[in-house]
Amino acid sequence: MHRIPVGVLGASGYAGRELCALIARHPRFELSFATANERRGERARLGGAAVRFIAHDDAPLSSAEMIFAALPHGASAVWVERVLGAGARAVDLSSDLRPGNGNGTAPYGLTEFARPKLRDATVVANPGCYPTAILMAVLPLAKRGLIAPGATINASAASGVTGAGLTPRTDLLFGEVTEDFRAYAIANSHRHLAEMRTVLADSGADADLIFTPHLLPVARGILATITVPITETLADPLAPYREEFDGEPFVEVDAEAPSLRDVVRRNVVRISARHVAGVRQPTLLVLSAIDNLVKGAAGQAIQNANVVLGLDEPMGLPA
Repeated sequence: MHRIPVGVLGASGYAGRELCALIARHPRFELSFATANERRGERARLGGAAVRFIAHDDAPLSSAEMIFAALPHGASAVWVERVLGAGARAVDLSSDLRPGNGNGTAPYGLTEFARPKLRDATVVANPGCYPTAILMAVLPLAKRGLIAPGATINASAASGVTGAGLTPRTDLLFGEVTEDFRAYAIANSHRHLAEMRTVLADSGADADLIFTPHLLPVARGILATITVPITETLADPLAPYREEFDGEPFVEVDAEAPSLRDVVRRNVVRISARHVAGVRQPTLLVLSAIDNLVKGAAGQAIQNANVVLGLDEPMGLPA
């Protein structure tokens, strides 16, 4: 069977390492190169395969058909241009090309909502982890005109510490994180807000969004709790999700509230919804859980690459 050569730019971070591990297990992908400037020359075992890191400038871009850019925000866009110039395709995991951040020309790879735009695309802007969890929970309502005009959507989401990246930080040391739980980037100051606001506005929703992220004392996973004022009380609050995601291999809709154990190390989003009692405005409480490194980053990037390259979408992905 023909193997498709792929490369990873920025392979030593959490998302990059996850990508290398998924590529090692992918039946059609073959890792052509993995770059990491600060760790060039070092070796790592990822997904059961030995990976040797090289410098970005030494990457043979033209040797790969698909290149995943897992570089820091602000540094990725220029490398995506180089990838395209070398004749390869790219999935960019940074925020550089996402809605509200870049020029908006790259298809936004929230795969379940983007397939027609992804097929044969040359570059895909992979969504952020928090936006994946929150938009998957809100867009089915927006598409059906169920979000009350002028509503304020309140999204409170907690993530494991890998969401902050691999760069050493005192506030992320085990002794600082364990037995604690705290909010950060409060009062709508998180960088993912521009992405979520733009996608919501493009969906036709007339709503404000308050987003409060929290740091969980776990390695990985995101659980988002979202309140959405809606236009009417629904006979079945799960109906919009069952209808939207019917047959989707990586979306699970269930009446039982999700937990991180349901999704960790899987390329799935698990969603539940119910009406909020005791309020004057009909309101849905939507719960959404993902693994921030898989469905929220590397797994969704592989999912998008599969669509772009015409492969079976679930290929090589842990469901």
